[in-house]
Amino acid sequence: MWHLGKVILIYIFSGTVFVFGFSIIVAAGERVATPEIPKALATIEEGHAEIMRRNHMDLMIHKRNKTVHEGIRSEKYSLKACISCHAVLGDDKKPVSAASPKHFCRTCHDYVAVKVDCFQCHASKPPPSLVLDRGSSSFLSKQIQEYLR
Repeated sequence: MWHLGKVILIYIFSGTVFVFGFSIIVAAGERVATPEIPKALATIEEGHAEIMRRNHMDLMIHKRNKTVHEGIRSEKYSLKACISCHAVLGDDKKPVSAASPKHFCRTCHDYVAVKVDCFQCHASKPPPSLVLDRGSSSFLSKQIQEYLR
């Protein structure tokens, strides 16, 4: 009889710990703030943000390989264009650099603790001479998908 009592107590204790522990995990998940991603400056078509969130690293590696390994340099899908479209203005109304936590790339990368090392070589702010054509990106997502093929 004593063994049966121990077994019942162990089951009750285990169940209580499981339920209580699970509720703490759920409650902790609700307290985690997700990053607020700044909007792009250009108007883009539906689905572009999802494609970029899922594939931007593959796109950047693809572009790097074309440029560095194959010597093909083009302005199409350049990092400069990405930085210009996603420039975030600071308090002085000028684009912030990657040193600022407001920088577009850092918004998500800081959240997931991934270091952005692109800007060790590349400029993290758009050049003052570059003017974004707000109408040029209406078919951007389709063009990016074609580029990956």
